[in-house]
Amino acid sequence: MQHNSTTTLPPEQDSEEALASRRRRLRFRASHRGTFETDALIGGFVEKNVGTMNAAELTDMEAILEIPDPDLTDWLFGRLPLPPERETPMLRRMVDACRAKGVGIAG
Repeated sequence: MQHNSTTTLPPEQDSEEALASRRRRLRFRASHRGTFETDALIGGFVEKNVGTMNAAELTDMEAILEIPDPDLTDWLFGRLPLPPERETPMLRRMVDACRAKGVGIAG
C-alpha cells in the first residue's frame, strides 16, 4: 500500500515548523503568479496576513492559489461578483481587502 504524503497533514504535523514551511511556500506562490496585477494583489495580501494564519486558513489560502488568475482577478477587481459556491472566509477577506484599498471598478 502506497502512502501519499501530500494529503491533509495529521495534527502533529501542524507544528510551528510545518506551519512556517507552508507560510514560506505560500509567500512565494502568491507573489509568482505570472501577472503583475495578481502578484501585487495576492502577494501583498498574503505577505500582510500569512504570519497569523492558522493551519485551516493556510489550507484555504492554498486552495485559493489553485484558482485560475482570470477568475480570481475578475473577483478581486470587482469585474464579476464572487460566486457563492466559490466563496470561503479567506477569499471573502481578500475581496474585502481589495475593496478597502479601492482596487477595481467604480460601482
